[in-house]
Formats: sequence, C-alpha cells, structure tokens
Amino acid sequence: MNIDFTEEELAFREEVRQFFRNEMPASVRDKVARGCWPDREDHVAYQQALYEKGWAGVNWPVEYGGTGWSAAQRYIFYNEAAAADAPRIIPFGLAMVGPVIYTFGNDEQKARFLPDILASRVWWCQGYSEPNAGSDLAGLKTRAVRDGAHYIVNGSKTWTTLGHYADWIFCLVRTDDSGKKQEGISFLLIDMTSPGVTVKPIITLDGRHEVNEVFFEDVRVPVENLVGEEGKGWTYAKVLLTHERTNIAGVAPSKRRLARLKALLADPPAGVPSLRENAVFMARLVETEIELTSLEYTELRVLSAVATGKAPGPESSILKIKGTEIQQALDELWLEAAGIYAMPFVPEQYQAGFEGESIGPHFAPSMAPLYYNNRKVTIYGGTNEIQKNIIAKQVLGF
Repeated sequence: MNIDFTEEELAFREEVRQFFRNEMPASVRDKVARGCWPDREDHVAYQQALYEKGWAGVNWPVEYGGTGWSAAQRYIFYNEAAAADAPRIIPFGLAMVGPVIYTFGNDEQKARFLPDILASRVWWCQGYSEPNAGSDLAGLKTRAVRDGAHYIVNGSKTWTTLGHYADWIFCLVRTDDSGKKQEGISFLLIDMTSPGVTVKPIITLDGRHEVNEVFFEDVRVPVENLVGEEGKGWTYAKVLLTHERTNIAGVAPSKRRLARLKALLADPPAGVPSLRENAVFMARLVETEIELTSLEYTELRVLSAVATGKAPGPESSILKIKGTEIQQALDELWLEAAGIYAMPFVPEQYQAGFEGESIGPHFAPSMAPLYYNNRKVTIYGGTNEIQKNIIAKQVLGF
C-alpha cells in the first residue's frame, strides 16, 4: 500500500525505527527472529520499554496515559514493530480490560487498575469461554452469588491464554437466571491468588503451554471488583470483543511473513526448489497479497475510528474473518514453498534455554509451530461463522 505520509509522520516513523533498533531489549528481538517463544519476562521487558517511551497505551486516550496517536501513527507503529521482529503486545490488559475499565469503570477502579496495566506491572488474562459455552458465550454457567460485601464465585473457564502467568483475570459470570441469558451476566475482576482459584495447563498441538483451564471453588471476590452495573456484563463484553477481534487480524505480522516468503522465492537456499515458475502457486500467492492489501484499508478505517475515541464497529468482524483466513493461507504457502524441509518439528527447540541442535528449515523459523497453532485463529475471539452472523445483522440488516 502506498500512503503519502506528511513530514511529521515520516519523522515519527524514523523515531519508531530508532526505538526498535536501540531501545527494544535485544534478547527479546533475537528470540522472536529465531522463532523462539518469548516468556513472561520477555514480554514484560518489551512492554515496559514501550511504557518508558510513553508508547504503551497505543489505543488509550491521553487522559489515561495513552499515546493520542493518529490512525497513520498507529499504522506506522504496528508495521515497524512487525518489521523489527517485536513480539505482539499481550492484549489482555492493554487492549482488552484496560479499555473496559476506563470506559465503564468507576473512578476508584480507574485509579487502582489502570496505572499498573499501562506499566505492565500486572498480568491479566481473560475468563470468557467455558467447557459448554464457547461460540454460545451467553450460555456460560460460572455463577457469582452476592454475599454481603463479596460475590462467591463457582465454575470454570477454559482456553485461558497465558493464565499461568496472570495476576488477575477479568471474568464474565452469571449473577441472574430470571430473564434473557444475556441480561444475567456481570463483569468481575478476580485476583488469581484468591483461595479457591486453580489453574491447569492445556498443551496445544505445537507443544506449547499457552492455554489453561481455570477453576473457581467458593472464591470470594469483593463487590468493588464489579465493573459497571450488575447484569450489564454482556454489553461490556461486546465492546471488549471488538478490540480483541481487531487485534486477532494481525495485518502487520502477515505483511512481514508475506515479504519473507517472497524473498525466499526470489533467492531460495541451496537444496530448496523455487516455486516462482509454478503458475498455480504464484496465483495463490498473488491472491493472498491482494486480499491482505484490501484488508489493510479496512484496518486503517478501524484505526481512524478508534483514534476519534470510538470502539471498533462491525468492521472488526471483517478484520477477524479475513485476517485469520490470510494467516492460514500464508501458513499453507510457506509449507508448500519449504517442501520436505517443513517436515522436521521439535517443539523443544523453540523454548527458552534449549541447547540442542535446531532441526527444521533455518530459513523459516517456527514455521511448523505457527502452522499448528494457527489452526485455532478462525475459532477463538468468536468463530468466523459467528462473525458472519454479526456482519449479516449489523451491516446487511438481516
């Protein structure tokens, strides 16, 4: 995409590049470039470097410590971060619960939680999905019963990403069964060190401990940890989900992967056949690039809306659908381009501290783990089928 940046925007782009060259922790950049999995300390070090620069609250209003960036500045930042092999900003605090708290929380909650979220001093995770409430999230069963100055929480959550790192979890809980199921849901903030909270790992196909089950057994949560009004959690959750779906699209990282794939095709390593003369493969690559470029314009429209203080609209569903489909299309193109070199896969080599000999394509680090892990992207954050229903209702009026 060709965008005519102003002199100020070009200067900002150079400032961002200087930051990633000189101020992003080198150990974090090197891990990402090698395809290794950053751990909690890596993510915190990177995000706190952003905080020290004043760049942590990319989407936050200035009044709460945000950047106040324009859509063009956000576009520049995301693209330069991907080009510099920066890890993704962990979204649960900065991009998800933070906006809910500064939009719907009271003054005490803003003062208590927002500074630590912005500075990445506290790690958050998301408590939405349950064993029998995924796509039908409003069917959740985790209950919170009022008992004086506390809620007593019982139930479980699943697919809780990085919950084993978390200090706090934001949860949708059922506080009322008397009306429509969406109207009986509340939004609670729960300390993960509370008695009765248990975290159990789920190991994914790529060998990672990324997601978890979280169990609540008679967990006492202070009433002041209720965000907004009791029974209005579904409204707050929908706002949060539009932010999540916008993040899931991953336009800038997909651009980076596409550029690397094209470079591989132009100059393949010894022993790796080039597919540049394969008309079918090249047609698929070009189609993917066209779709990615088109999606980028949609992302810019969303960034423009957010820059004016609005939450992302139904465009976030378009971003989620096409963004995840493009990620999976790139996985398949990479695997085909690598041929037999895509076969070996040793999950341990992508973990911190691995000292053995790496196995697999050196020209495509973490290709196999990405392929395995990205099978889920069309499911989480609301399945792509659900997103199509949202578009049909909110955009087409069906």
